[in-house]
Amino acid sequence: MSAYVEALIQRRLERDRLRELIEDAEAGHGPVDQAAVEAKRAVLRKDTAGSADAA
Repeated sequence: MSAYVEALIQRRLERDRLRELIEDAEAGHGPVDQAAVEAKRAVLRKDTAGSADAA
């Protein structure tokens, strides 16, 4: 149980840190372009689908 709680805490800390990094980046560079994010996700999904087919 202790290892499970530790993993949850670590994930929460990682998410909090990631949120801070995103906020800092947006403060310096402006908000994220959602169209660009979706385009990158589409590329990653195709790569993932391709590697799943190869396995």
